[in-house]
Amino acid sequence: MTTKTILPGSVASLLALFFLMACQQTQKKTPATMIIYGGPIYTVDSTQATVEAVATKGNTILFAGSLAEAEAHKTDSTEMLDLKGKTMTPGLIEGHGHFMGLGYNELNLDLLNTTSYQEIVDAVEKAVEKAAPGEWITGRGWHQSKWTEMPEETVNGFQTHDLLSSVSPNNPVYLSHASGHAGFANAKAMEIAGLQLVPKEGIAPLEVEGGEVMRNDLGLPTGVFNERAMTLITKHIPETTPEKDAKAFELAVAACHRNGITGFHDAGIGKETIALFNKMKEEGKMGVRIYAMLTGWDKELLDNWYQAGPMIDTDHLFTIRSLKLNCDGALGSRGAWLLEEYSDRPGHFGHETLPMAFVKETALNGLQHGFQVCAHAIGDRANKEILDRYEAAFQELPDFTGDHRYRIEHAQHLHPDDIPRFAQLGVIPAMQAVHMSSDRPWAIDRLGEKRIKEGAYMWQALLQTGIPIVNGTDVPVEPLNPIASFYASVSRKTLKGMPEGGYEPEQKMTREQALRSYTLDAAYGAFEEDIKGSIAPGKLADFTIYDQDLMTVPEDQILDTQIAMTIFNGKVVYKKGE
Repeated sequence: MTTKTILPGSVASLLALFFLMACQQTQKKTPATMIIYGGPIYTVDSTQATVEAVATKGNTILFAGSLAEAEAHKTDSTEMLDLKGKTMTPGLIEGHGHFMGLGYNELNLDLLNTTSYQEIVDAVEKAVEKAAPGEWITGRGWHQSKWTEMPEETVNGFQTHDLLSSVSPNNPVYLSHASGHAGFANAKAMEIAGLQLVPKEGIAPLEVEGGEVMRNDLGLPTGVFNERAMTLITKHIPETTPEKDAKAFELAVAACHRNGITGFHDAGIGKETIALFNKMKEEGKMGVRIYAMLTGWDKELLDNWYQAGPMIDTDHLFTIRSLKLNCDGALGSRGAWLLEEYSDRPGHFGHETLPMAFVKETALNGLQHGFQVCAHAIGDRANKEILDRYEAAFQELPDFTGDHRYRIEHAQHLHPDDIPRFAQLGVIPAMQAVHMSSDRPWAIDRLGEKRIKEGAYMWQALLQTGIPIVNGTDVPVEPLNPIASFYASVSRKTLKGMPEGGYEPEQKMTREQALRSYTLDAAYGAFEEDIKGSIAPGKLADFTIYDQDLMTVPEDQILDTQIAMTIFNGKVVYKKGE
């Protein structure tokens, strides 16, 4: 016979209390390094869109949920970070940029904000005063279509070198277009390159495959070099120094932190930059998670990496598993490859800057060797041709296409028939929304109203097919300002707030879509959605904090939003004002 023991109430209560204390102690066995609370926290996580608090352990997220539950992880050594009403999201990811270009833009002449040819000349004239005789003067950022006034003398819509050459007769000058797809040289630089600069009988046009040397009526170069013709000048510019490279790298990291950027898709690097990044990582200076694309200009580099295979960093700081092909130019320089001629330059269709046979070959190699292929395409013909080559590769190697995540970088102008093909083929468009804001006012001159409305900056049309969009700025083509790109995404307006209602407003992103394009969808575009892009336990502790709630403030106040703080790898790396 079994005897049943009845505990006195006081004993039962003591046991219950002991059990509760034991549970609490169990919870506290995982102490938090930091608990963040006190403001709106948007997780970009499907299970809980917002939370009260986030607890971190080292460089990973320990908990996301209520403040009361987060405090169960608190110890005497836990840092309590009170947002004081500020807003937090996952760390922002620059989905297409040029990291060293960002750094060098801070070392060389920065012409992004120039509004006339004269301003460029003035900037060069000041640089000449500080330069040694014969020293090269370089810079980037001019864009003739954004100037408030054009010079009297132009060829094909571009300025000529005479005024630039007059202020720098002894120093060679080379200034990259904002797009990076054209360059502007003075007479001294062209003289060094061996170009004919004075009238002479029988001057033969200088033909460059995949590029163009702009010439005047006398057949003489005007100083503007489009696409692959740029190498006529750039191959003569002295190589940089290790010290300058390191400085540019550090400046780029600091710029990312100021802008809330914790991840960066570097769109095309060569062996020298790979060596630099590895060195910076070894020295503990890799302050941004870089997902790098190998440059497609170096076939030997690609072949070597095909044999070695992808480099997926277990520290999640520097990964190489993709490559970049440059297949056409930009709209600003009329280098984008179009199906129909430019509206403002009859008979001109842009440039195929890389043979499509090589795109097909690379697409096959990528599938076979485990590399994602990312192809630059701005014009509708370039996009169509690349989709065709991707599709042919997928059909030829169907057993390798399970999760290829091939991308098209920019996808700026599409033929309507090609819009659904992205989702059908699983090709990710990496589109920089701020390009619409800065380019749309003059892009209609290049393409005409019909092509603009049916196929340019088609964000919502693409999203509705089910394919994600990776956002970004293409820095240094545009400033590394995610707030500007977010604003462009949701407003379809210029940064001056024009026009009322936005350009083609049916293509606006929602704020949720725009935030996701800078976080989780950007992570997906790099096969990294399991480790970053949203706030969830187990993911990396990278966060961006803003001085106001960009998800709810009126549209006309979005651009007032400032980055208040950046947290990278679980540590505060930037505070505004410090």
